[in-house]
Amino acid sequence: MRQAKVPSEQEFRRLLAVAAQSKHPARNRAALMLSYYAGLRVGEIAALSIADAYDDSYQVQDQIMLRAEITKTKEARAVFVSDKLRKELERYRDSWEGTKPKPARALLRSQKGAAFSANTLCQLLGRLYDEAGIQQGSSHSGRRWFITKLAHSGVSAKVIMTLAGHKNLTTTQRYIEVNDALMQAAVDRL
Repeated sequence: MRQAKVPSEQEFRRLLAVAAQSKHPARNRAALMLSYYAGLRVGEIAALSIADAYDDSYQVQDQIMLRAEITKTKEARAVFVSDKLRKELERYRDSWEGTKPKPARALLRSQKGAAFSANTLCQLLGRLYDEAGIQQGSSHSGRRWFITKLAHSGVSAKVIMTLAGHKNLTTTQRYIEVNDALMQAAVDRL
C-alpha cells in the first residue's frame, strides 16, 4: 500500500488556493491546517468540538487537548497551536457570521450542518487534493508533511513521536519523507 504523498511547498500553496475557492473556504482551510500544522489524524479533526479549540470567549487556545476517546491510541494528548494555525482558526471563527456556536458543537460541520464523520471529512480532503492536481494526496498527506517538516528541521525523534501521538518510534520514522535533495544536502555537510 502506497503512503500518502507529502506535497511540495508549491503543491501545498495550490491546495490552499483550491480550498480558498471552495464553497466553504474557511472551514476547508481550517481542516487542512489542523492536518498540516498540528499533525492531526482525520478522525481527530472530525471529532473536535468548538470547546477543544476555543476558550469561553472564543479565543483560540494555546493547546488543543485531544480527549482519549477521539485518538487512535485511546490516550489523551496536547496539541500545541502554532502562530500559523492560530491565524487560521481565528479566520475560521470570524467566518461564523456573528453567531457564536455552543462550545459542545462540532468544530467542523458539513454543508448539511452535521458534524463530519472521519469518512466524510476524508472524502472532502480527497476532493481538494484532486482539484489541486495532487496525485496520491490524501487526508494523511498533511500528517506526513507535519512529521517530515519537523524531522527535517532537526526536531528530536522523541518530540516528534510525542506530538504525533505515536507509541513507537518506528511508526514515526515511516512517516518521514526522504528525497534526493535531502540526501545530497546531508552528504554536503561532510
